[in-house]
Amino acid sequence: MRIIRDYQFVKPEDRGASAAIGNFDGVHLGHQSVIDIARKAAPDAPLGVLTFEPHPREFFAPKAPPFRLMGRDARRHRLEKLGVDVLFELNFNAAMSSLSPEEFARKVIVQGLGLSHVVVGADFCFGKGRAGTAEDLARFGREMGFGVTIAPLLAESDTTVSSTAIRKALSEGRPRDAAAMLGHWHRIEGTVIGGEQRGRDLGFPTANMALGGLHLPAFGVYAVLVDVLDGPHKGHYQGAASLGVRPMFDGEVPNLETFLFDFSGDLYGSTLSVALVDYLRGEEKFDSLDALIAQMGADCDRSRVILGAL
Repeated sequence: MRIIRDYQFVKPEDRGASAAIGNFDGVHLGHQSVIDIARKAAPDAPLGVLTFEPHPREFFAPKAPPFRLMGRDARRHRLEKLGVDVLFELNFNAAMSSLSPEEFARKVIVQGLGLSHVVVGADFCFGKGRAGTAEDLARFGREMGFGVTIAPLLAESDTTVSSTAIRKALSEGRPRDAAAMLGHWHRIEGTVIGGEQRGRDLGFPTANMALGGLHLPAFGVYAVLVDVLDGPHKGHYQGAASLGVRPMFDGEVPNLETFLFDFSGDLYGSTLSVALVDYLRGEEKFDSLDALIAQMGADCDRSRVILGAL
């Protein structure tokens, strides 16, 4: 998958794509539907996704609480798995935010990227002040010579599939409900960093990952699937993970600590993708380390049973 960050510098072979447009946070079933429509709309054209980095919400409210379901690398990996040929990951800055809806259509879609067809959700808004609607984009397409398809919103049972609904499910400790809307397990991806090695001392060495910039699921212990994406231990594993602030040790900064079953090795600096499968329990502060160790053993036993049934 090729990545293009500046719409003013696009190679001829990357023009003419049929592209889905949106933020694609989580790359949920609704997003996947939009991408599939873009694929079918022009099967002989490169399949593209047009999105923005940073997320416009981060640009306009940089001090707001973290909300993203996935970072840019995790989004890229998911889009590549879906067969996207070219990712137009455009820099969202003051200049981009000041474009009117018509200027965005003309300068970015037509003159810059040369898209042949675009697909957007029915609730799509664009341009300065989010003044443009999906219907406006369709009108610009007719006037400027590119195709437009407006995709209906997707529903899972009685719930509209959306990043907001997925964040709510995760906040409430319902990772399987989130996965039903995502079409895949919710994954936290990042580099293994150094910790205080308490897990090693307790007999459960963990791979620690920071959670900065991401929406925080319910704090507690999860049954997890783990992909080590690089390094000598690259592969697939099962495990149990603790997400939160470690109240037993008076922690303050949330992180993710993952214990990989039947694993021995050094993962520092490796990139992990940790899938939250089931929420086992909330965070607790135990009366003793022995009680904590016993509970960790029980958590791992329960995780093995859950993951073995997948």
